Amino acid sequence: MTTFKHIVLYTDVDGYAKFREENLALPDGSPKALLSELFPSGGFQVRHSPPGVSSDFHCTTTAQWLVVLSGEMEIGLRDGTARIFRAGDHFFSNDLLPEGADFDSSLHGHRSRVVGDAPLQTLFVRTVE
Repeated sequence: MTTFKHIVLYTDVDGYAKFREENLALPDGSPKALLSELFPSGGFQVRHSPPGVSSDFHCTTTAQWLVVLSGEMEIGLRDGTARIFRAGDHFFSNDLLPEGADFDSSLHGHRSRVVGDAPLQTLFVRTVE
């Protein structure tokens, strides 16, 4: 069975945001268009950020798929790891604040920044629990 590889941004048991790669099974469709199962969603948003924009460390408030439509963005983690996502790239953002925890600015979350001179346009598709 063919799979679809994607990046997951998640909160590990130690409270730190990390990246991992996962594979989604593609059991449906036809040989010309393999499909995953249909996942429910809680709506979508689009975002436009001008060049030079960056964020402080923060956690994702709702698990969501992020798809870069144009431009480039960098996601940086507390351990210094950073990944650049370009137009057509995507990841599943699920680095939620652990239940019952208060945000600790020296431990939790990730940061993001627009890379280069072009604006960043992204699509967020929220999941439902």
